[in-house]
Amino acid sequence: MRLILLGPPGAGKGTQAARLTEKYGIPQLSTGDMLRAAVKAGTPIGLKAKAVMDSGALVSDEIVVGIIADRIQEADARNGFILDGFPRTVNQAEALDALLAAKAMNLDAAIELVVDAPKLVARIVNRAAEAAKAGHPVRKDDDPEVFKTRLEAYFRDTAAVTPHYRVKGILREVDGMASIDEVTKAIDAVLAHAS
Repeated sequence: MRLILLGPPGAGKGTQAARLTEKYGIPQLSTGDMLRAAVKAGTPIGLKAKAVMDSGALVSDEIVVGIIADRIQEADARNGFILDGFPRTVNQAEALDALLAAKAMNLDAAIELVVDAPKLVARIVNRAAEAAKAGHPVRKDDDPEVFKTRLEAYFRDTAAVTPHYRVKGILREVDGMASIDEVTKAIDAVLAHAS
């Protein structure tokens, strides 16, 4: 099972990825985690990434795709994986297509958690207020202004990826505003038809 989870910040991708990981025994691949691991391991692509990050520049698509190429060859990803946070652009989606084709692999589905942006902002504002009221630290990402900026960036940049997968015929939309359990059931239904 090879999946991509798409959707804006706060849509619940991390929660659903954790449930999918548990159910299918496949890893959730976060590009940030993979970059840090490759740098720490001192792999050739990790050394390239370290040089770029040390200079303060953004890591190129080529390096990120190289890290994914290395990671999906590891034993725990043999039966599949969940990409969360990648691809973020159409160029990255095309590079991923080429990588998978070269390895004779394909994606089973790209699942988009569709949300109502104003309601999502209200959900995050409420979560931040509840955390503050309970005396818990408010996550930096839950600051309403920070969150709105991240949401705008998603709709400006990453939302362009969904039509790429729609054209390929593998995009499946799930109501991300439903309860966590309802979203899980909807994803399970999608995957029952994908396999």
